[in-house]
Amino acid sequence: MALRHIALFRWADGTTPAQVAEVEAALAPLPARVPGLRAYAFGPDLGIGPGTYDFAVVADLDDADGFAAYRDHPDHQAALAVILPLLADRAAVQFRIDG
Repeated sequence: MALRHIALFRWADGTTPAQVAEVEAALAPLPARVPGLRAYAFGPDLGIGPGTYDFAVVADLDDADGFAAYRDHPDHQAALAVILPLLADRAAVQFRIDG
């Protein structure tokens, strides 16, 4: 069972473009460092629809064990250390995908 993980972030007031760039820099190396990531994408909202979050991360993984390995990986934890202080709100979901 392959799965998709989606995390949505709403930045706290005062979060700067430079801080968002630091988030992107922390996330960028993860596909090369975390085994089991089938696909990985992230980026800021384009601002073309109402009621959106500010930033999204989408990760496709082999299974629940792969998700746990991604979640707990030291490089992912280091990225979270950059992200968490900037958050006003976060939503996440994991669901099955064909694959």
